[in-house]
Amino acid sequence: MDMTLQFHGATEEVTGSCHILTVNGQQVLLDCGLIQGSKADALRNHDPLPFDATQIHAVVLSHAHIDHSGRLPYLIKQGFTGPIYTQKATAQLCNIMLRDAAMLQERDTDRQNKKRAKHDLEPLEPLFTEEDVEHVIVQFVEVDYGQRVHIADAIEICLSDAGHILGSAVVELWLGDKSTQKKLVFSGDLGRAGMPILDDPTFIEQADLVLMESTYGDRTHRSWQETLVELKSIFKDTIHQSRGNILIPAFSVGRAQELLYLFHLYAKEWDLSGWRICLDSPMAIKATEVYVNNYPLMDDDFKRFTRLSPGHHPLLSCAEFINSTEESIELNEIHKGLIIIAGSGMCNGGRIRNHFVHNLWRKEADIIICGFQALGTPGRLLVDGADALTIHGQSVKVAARLHTVGGLSAHADQTELLCWYQHFNQSPPVILVHGESKAQQVLIEALNQHPAYKPKNSAIAKRGDCLDLNALPEFVWLNTLSDNPLEPSPS
Repeated sequence: MDMTLQFHGATEEVTGSCHILTVNGQQVLLDCGLIQGSKADALRNHDPLPFDATQIHAVVLSHAHIDHSGRLPYLIKQGFTGPIYTQKATAQLCNIMLRDAAMLQERDTDRQNKKRAKHDLEPLEPLFTEEDVEHVIVQFVEVDYGQRVHIADAIEICLSDAGHILGSAVVELWLGDKSTQKKLVFSGDLGRAGMPILDDPTFIEQADLVLMESTYGDRTHRSWQETLVELKSIFKDTIHQSRGNILIPAFSVGRAQELLYLFHLYAKEWDLSGWRICLDSPMAIKATEVYVNNYPLMDDDFKRFTRLSPGHHPLLSCAEFINSTEESIELNEIHKGLIIIAGSGMCNGGRIRNHFVHNLWRKEADIIICGFQALGTPGRLLVDGADALTIHGQSVKVAARLHTVGGLSAHADQTELLCWYQHFNQSPPVILVHGESKAQQVLIEALNQHPAYKPKNSAIAKRGDCLDLNALPEFVWLNTLSDNPLEPSPS
């Protein structure tokens, strides 16, 4: 029985998660994410798919973030008609996020076509439209955590909580018949132990191959307690020095809800009573409602808090929800006393850019960066010390005070990734995806240097490379397309 795994995205980069399993001629896609980063990166989303969408039997979606789900409408546009298996909260969040992505695709294409028309160029089509999203929603098959599901001949899956965002999943896959069966575990994006709202990531014990994310494989985050002290210090300094507004670019799903919960818990301790806290993101507001409706999936502390405060939900009680464009524009007239949480998390779109125009150049303003910033994004430029950002065609000086709060990350750091892997029995082979090259090299060295759980084999995925799963635990590569084929590490 043929069993292969081929890598088509999130290879030596963080976004665009996409991998194909082929078992006995049937193809199953693990994630189908949008490539994010620079304008050049975004254009890669329009490249032809490196496989025939009509031949994909099913998709297994690890979670709703756009770098994992964002090309599903394009996949359907190219002829995919099969089921999309995912956790039920992920399906609900995708209903929000993919519609927003379609709106952005159509708006950006319309803007480009106006420029092209002036030069008599043919108009472009958006990558996908809201009509394509409608088909995605219909094709979702909702799966509960812990439910083992048969999705194709000789392929079964089970989803477990990854602790990254609501509905995020570690995917276990059983491939082949009993005599030749192999078990693949796909980490998706792993969260962190002890973080608010969500349960800790699930440990898995058995695998023949582990496909593991590596976003922060080269660093260790501050502890949660240190992070709370850091945030308190930022707010204390801002308040006592009578500084201006505080802007927080935040991912609309996950980070925004976490921040709301923290403001609910620590508003008094952080002395925020005199500040207006505004969630200025229609998508984050809708996502917050999904979080509220799915509170049974949360950790015990959050569920207990919710039960003790009926009608006064912690995610709905600490901030003003800014829905309309007019309300958002009104905030630009206020130069002091605002905490604005707005998308996008990497500062490459959304309302945060408008607030940057009015605040980034003010030396009394503060910017809190609290999530991963991909190469080429405005957020990454800020973190790397840019003197100015180009926003809406104009150069905006960076004079605001910048704070990078890594401890708020929803991704496991190196120590947490190693801990998660350590729970597997017999140190199965591991392949790293979803990380930049530097982070992956550091992590793979850390894995291979550990005497207690050095993997039987390890490698960093490269785009186009195809692994023969029948040969595990050995790595045998088929149809290698990259310039630098994967090499197994010394055993």
